[in-house]
Amino acid sequence: MRAAVLLCLLEDALIRANMYAWRGQVVDSKTENGVVWLLSDAAADTKDEDVTELEQELTKTKNILNNIRASRSAFSVSLINENNFNCSGPFPDDKLIPYKHVSINLGDSYSTDTGIFTVPRSGVYSLALTIYSDAGAPGNTLAACASLQVNGLVVAGSKDRNMQDQEDSATIVVALHLNAGDEVAVNLPIGSFLCDDNSHYSLAVCY
Repeated sequence: MRAAVLLCLLEDALIRANMYAWRGQVVDSKTENGVVWLLSDAAADTKDEDVTELEQELTKTKNILNNIRASRSAFSVSLINENNFNCSGPFPDDKLIPYKHVSINLGDSYSTDTGIFTVPRSGVYSLALTIYSDAGAPGNTLAACASLQVNGLVVAGSKDRNMQDQEDSATIVVALHLNAGDEVAVNLPIGSFLCDDNSHYSLAVCY
C-alpha cells in the first residue's frame, strides 16, 4: 500500500516537471532521471508485494483443498463377492450386516468387521441401500427385510414377508444430516435373510 502511494506521488511530480518543461523552463535531466528511477523502484516493489500476496493466497487455497480432500468420505460395499449364490440369515435376533466386499472405502470410515460407518465430519450425506432375497423355492417364506440405522435408531427400512414371491428386492435412498461420530449401519431383523453373489444384488452406498 505504501509503495502504491509513493508511486502516485512520484507520478504526480513527474507530470508537474513535464508541464514546466512544456512552458519553456529547463528541467534538470538528473532530477528527471532520478524521478524515473524512483518510479521504477516503486513499481518493482509494488509488483513484489502483489506477487507475494498472490503466492500467500495460492498457498492458503491449496491448504483448504487438501483439507477437503483429506476429509472426504464415501463407500460402496456389497454382501459378498463369490461365484456361488449365498444368503445371510435368518438369525434368532436382530443383527447388523457386515458387508464384506468393498468397492470403495474413501477415508476408511466403513468397517467390514462391524458393518458400521463412522461419520468423519458433520454434513449432509446421501445413503442408498439395496436388499435382495431368494426364498429358494415357490411356496417358501420370503423375508426380504432390512433397516438403515443411525446410532441404533431406524431412519428408513423395507419389509417384505410373503409366501407368494420366491425372490424380491427393494431399494432405499435417503439424504441425512449427520454429525461427526455418528454410527450408520444396516440392521437385519430377526427371521430375515439377504442373498448375494458376485453380481452384488445386496449393497450399500454412502457419499
